[in-house]
Amino acid sequence: MSILFCSLVYLFLFLPIGVIVVNSFNATTTKPYQTWKGFTFDWYGKLFDNSTLLNAFGTTMAIALISTLLSTAIGTIAAVGMYKYKFKGKNVIDGLLYIPVVIPEIVLGISLLTLFSNTHIPRGMLTLVLAHTTFAIPYVIFNVRARLSGYDNSIEEASLDLGANRITTFFHITLPVLAPGIGGGALLAFTLSIDDVIVSYFTNGQVKTFPLKVMESIKSGVAPDVNALSTLILIGTILLVVLTQSNLFKKKK
Repeated sequence: MSILFCSLVYLFLFLPIGVIVVNSFNATTTKPYQTWKGFTFDWYGKLFDNSTLLNAFGTTMAIALISTLLSTAIGTIAAVGMYKYKFKGKNVIDGLLYIPVVIPEIVLGISLLTLFSNTHIPRGMLTLVLAHTTFAIPYVIFNVRARLSGYDNSIEEASLDLGANRITTFFHITLPVLAPGIGGGALLAFTLSIDDVIVSYFTNGQVKTFPLKVMESIKSGVAPDVNALSTLILIGTILLVVLTQSNLFKKKK
């Protein structure tokens, strides 16, 4: 019985993904591209002729990389600082970190739009990077703090006693210990960025990201070349997961 329940759960999770993969090989050329007309690889070739779609994907990756670097750096520093130091209002700041996580994305999007309008910051790449960095920082902080929960401060004290300064201690002692938490936070921030639609919709200006491009195409039917690009992204993600898991398995051995 448990096998049946597990099968139903996995079917529910992966059936929509399977539909995208199958439709990427659909030979139909008429909208809304839902009728199966045969098997073909043509859409994978046409994908690289669709400069608009590729530019949107490139923009998405650029925003994700920049916002991930910024949110990871800020989030790591904030997590370490809040862990090591006590100051007035610390509990208040700690509680405020949950607000960007729990509030609806549409509220966050409208708030950022209002902020950028009132400060006369033109919407575009800059506002997208700032917006994605804003909602990603708490996730990085939570991951790094989870790693810090079992952190032994005595190893830093030993490093300082042996003559190392605080900067050397941070990069050679603290940072390697926190690396799994930092890496997990960075991956989560990157995933949230490339997947975001609502916040990007309110802060993009004339810049089109891949999720926004897909959302626009829904009105006339998602073209198979969009499905082809989605399939390639899926394959890349699977390869990354397999590589990561294989390395972890080797380390455990």
